[in-house]
Amino acid sequence: MSEPARAPDPTPRRGPSELLLRVISGIALAALALVTAWEGGWSFGLLWTLAAVLGLREWLTLVGLSGGRRTLAWAVGGLAIAFAGVVAETSPLPSPQAWLAPAVAGLIAMAVAPTNRVWAGVGVLYAAVLAIVPIDLRGDPAFGLVAILWVFAVVWVTDVAAFFVGRTLGGPKLWPRVSPKKTWSGFIGGVTGGTLAGLAVVHFARTRWGLGWEFGGLALVALTLFAAVLSQGGDLLESSMKRRFGAKDSSHLIPGHGGVLDRLDSFWAVNVLLAIFMYAMARG
Repeated sequence: MSEPARAPDPTPRRGPSELLLRVISGIALAALALVTAWEGGWSFGLLWTLAAVLGLREWLTLVGLSGGRRTLAWAVGGLAIAFAGVVAETSPLPSPQAWLAPAVAGLIAMAVAPTNRVWAGVGVLYAAVLAIVPIDLRGDPAFGLVAILWVFAVVWVTDVAAFFVGRTLGGPKLWPRVSPKKTWSGFIGGVTGGTLAGLAVVHFARTRWGLGWEFGGLALVALTLFAAVLSQGGDLLESSMKRRFGAKDSSHLIPGHGGVLDRLDSFWAVNVLLAIFMYAMARG
């Protein structure tokens, strides 16, 4: 006698966990970033220009633009960022003139925004950092590759170390009003891990490839430590933006991570530091 047919289980099967999705998409993005960084040139510039243009759309949506106004601001800002990327790729280093087009586009975004005009304009410049600074850095034949790998090491290891140390040790919250899950233990663990990772990349590049920066010693340690701190500061800055405008993620483009801005907030902050450093060195 055959067994009676079982009723279908009404409980839906769970898909991959958010952590697994985060790991898979993170590995895929890291591999793409590393391959293009190694190649340099137009493939690297195209990747970061695309990231900047997508990030601009997320920013404009976050601050309240929609419909035709968002499309217009995004089109103008995206074209300006793409033009700035070309200027940065083809001009002598560094290329401060690349910022002219995004600055004008930011004013246009302010003009078309019905509300939050300053935020709309600032968003164009915020996104432009993601294109102009990495392209400028990578374009330096002496230390461009090392600089980009240093940024990746500091940002990625800071993020991973902060996450796992914070979950393991817990303790007092870092800034609960902005990011309730972040702890001081995670912050310290992230800064320590990111600093060591950045220094390790520079040491490896010098000893194995014969590449390096024009400075080292305590200056390099201080810069790397400050970059690791800013890496977490960039994350907190974006968290405060999302909290201000009532959003959980900047978008749902990247599985497990949210949007481009969610993924590149720490990268953005470190690039601001390097932009200041790079342009100051050029003037000196």
